[in-house]
Amino acid sequence: MQTCPACHRSLPEINRFCTQCGQRLDGSASATQESRPSATMPEQLNINVLYGMVTALVLAVLFPPWETTVDQTPEFLGMHFILSPPMPDAIVSRMLLTIELVTITIAGLYGAFLLRKR
Repeated sequence: MQTCPACHRSLPEINRFCTQCGQRLDGSASATQESRPSATMPEQLNINVLYGMVTALVLAVLFPPWETTVDQTPEFLGMHFILSPPMPDAIVSRMLLTIELVTITIAGLYGAFLLRKR
């Protein structure tokens, strides 16, 4: 029988590590401590980039892409304030607005991850 140098538990000769505390029985550091990385704070997303993303999403909703109605020749009429369309019968392009919102969201989340605090 051999004795653990850390917790003084009696162990069979075949053991290389203590079953109680994990200490290597030849006197070196514990295997559990070698395999674990040092305790660090978890990485956090960059909150300023997320605030910028929310601001861009709000602006995208307030200034939507306008297009002509279905009975007219398809034409992009530009970005105007939601309450002031470029023409009286212009409509908000739902497809372009969806693409714009999804692109802003993906870019904002990717940017927040890329510029995270380490």
